[in-house]
Amino acid sequence: MDITINYDYGRERVEGMPLESLAQFIIAAEGKPASTEVSISFVDDDRIAELNEAYRGKVGPTDVLSFECDGYDDDFSVNNEADQVGEIPYELGDIVVAVDVAERQTALFGTTLAEEIELLVCHGLLHLCGYDHMVEEEAQVMEAREDELLAAWRNSL
Repeated sequence: MDITINYDYGRERVEGMPLESLAQFIIAAEGKPASTEVSISFVDDDRIAELNEAYRGKVGPTDVLSFECDGYDDDFSVNNEADQVGEIPYELGDIVVAVDVAERQTALFGTTLAEEIELLVCHGLLHLCGYDHMVEEEAQVMEAREDELLAAWRNSL
C-alpha cells in the first residue's frame, strides 16, 4: 500500500501519529487491494473552507473531506503482467483533514487530538470505501464500523 501524508498545516501537532498504520489497517479490513494508494492531507481552516465550498457548496470549514478516485490507475493496461500479480495501483482517493477543526472538536467530544485525528482519518477512508451517512440508518452503520475498526486497530498496537 502507498499511503502519502501531506502536512500542509499542523505538522508539529500531527506528524508523530501512526496514521499510515491506521490507514493500512482500515484499507486491508475493507478488502481493498494491496496496491491501494491514498493520500491524507492536513490543512488549515481557510483551505478546508475553500474545498468545502467548491465541492459541496457549503460555506465555512468542515472537519474532513474525501475525494474518491475511480479505482485502478488508467495509465496501466489491464492486460499487462502487473495486473496478473495484483500490482496495478488502485487509486482509492484523497482525504483532507482540518487540523484546527479537529482541535476544536476535542473540547466538544472530550477526546484528545490524536483520537480526533484518528477518527477523521477513519471516517474519510470509510467514505472512500463506499460508506455514507446521508440517512440515519447509513450513519449508524458507518459509526459502528468506525468504532469497530478503531478499537481493533488500537488493540493491535
